Amino acid sequence: MQQNANYDYAIQKLYLEIMLADATTFIRCQSIFDHTLFDRKLRTSAEFLTTYVEQYNALPTYDIINAATNSSFKRPENLREENYDWLLVEFETFIRHKGLERAIIESSDLLEKGEYGPVEEMIKKAVQVGLQKDMGTDYFANPKERLLTIKDNNGQISTGWKQLDSAIFGGFNRGELNVVCAPSGGGKSLFLANLGVNWSLVGLNVLYITLELSEALVSMRLDTMFTGIPSRDIFKQIDSVDTKVRIIGKKAGTIQVKYLPSGKTTNDIRSYMKEYEVKVGKKIDVLLVDYLDLLMPNGLKISAENLYIKDKFVSEQLRNLAMEKKCILVTASQLNRSSIDEVEYDHSHIAGGLSKIQTADNVIGIFTSKAMRDRGKYQIQLMKTRNSSGLGLKIDLEFNVDTLRISDTEDDTDDNDLASMSTGTSLLNNLKQKSIINDKKITPEVQSSELRTLLKNM
Repeated sequence: MQQNANYDYAIQKLYLEIMLADATTFIRCQSIFDHTLFDRKLRTSAEFLTTYVEQYNALPTYDIINAATNSSFKRPENLREENYDWLLVEFETFIRHKGLERAIIESSDLLEKGEYGPVEEMIKKAVQVGLQKDMGTDYFANPKERLLTIKDNNGQISTGWKQLDSAIFGGFNRGELNVVCAPSGGGKSLFLANLGVNWSLVGLNVLYITLELSEALVSMRLDTMFTGIPSRDIFKQIDSVDTKVRIIGKKAGTIQVKYLPSGKTTNDIRSYMKEYEVKVGKKIDVLLVDYLDLLMPNGLKISAENLYIKDKFVSEQLRNLAMEKKCILVTASQLNRSSIDEVEYDHSHIAGGLSKIQTADNVIGIFTSKAMRDRGKYQIQLMKTRNSSGLGLKIDLEFNVDTLRISDTEDDTDDNDLASMSTGTSLLNNLKQKSIINDKKITPEVQSSELRTLLKNM
């Protein structure tokens, strides 16, 4: 049905007459009902209607509202169910359009003063008006269908690393916020790039937003990861790189690398995603943001010193974006200075405080060093997992310093061995005493030479 765009006196009066005929319909409209948006001749009646309902918890009769406001409302004849459905659609659009009209008029003075933030919020509030159409989940109705929907549509998309997948019930979910944490220079960008490669190779479309590194540097790292040609040899083998990347690109999903200056917002990312999807004609499946700490909240001026509040808003807005776009979203964040000498991370090591941890669904800490990477070692620690029991697990991975690729260890941990993962293979355990039984006596054995070598390399 074509929606009325004139919103004259007659159509607005009809909205009120249909609402007066059915309490359920008015209740559904009540959340967005604003009497100030009605025609001047109807505002008194619209205000009386809302005030009466709030005071008496019932609709006024046509006689009552007519007498109180000197109006001439009457019940429409032969009302059917589809007429109420029509009203819900029409009234939602009416409130949105009239609210947008008012926001534009009121924003003129703010625009002259250069105050764009409040204008953005006014426009955003107006266009986001909507009736609640989703009534939620009837838990007992169809358990199998409900679970299959989660399994098929929401996620559990493999990260490309069996050991990590096992710890988080199969992978990351669409619509969730996943945060990778590490000290400065700890491998956050490499981890995100590896995820991008893994997902692209299985056919997903990846957008890599970089707020720190240049597009050229990120792309060169991807060259090495995809082709296996070391970074130092990329320029020596340009033709080979060109051929291999083109061949891989014909079978893989896309990877789009986009640089945005530090200080941009989630709305800037959203705008770019919309423009990209319209221009290229492909939906973005994976959004990688490198990294969260360099973003600012939408339309808010917050002191750079108030990291807790800043990161709280940014984290919530990123998670909302992931839910809106139904994509996998992984970003990164700094660990503070106190984490440098630690071998096991906790929430106190997060730069800026707990706000981003509270919002995130999965938080992964990267424990590594140049010496470890040179030896091909890379450890991740699960600092938070909202949908699995993997909290506290430490997972050792392999790192190839030439190809920059992160991979499972050769002795992949079986799904049934997750309990041992938290105690068996971590670097921390190599620093602890071990005990051996010799002739029925327990004696401590400290691997002193190995310990000295390890500490020297670190």
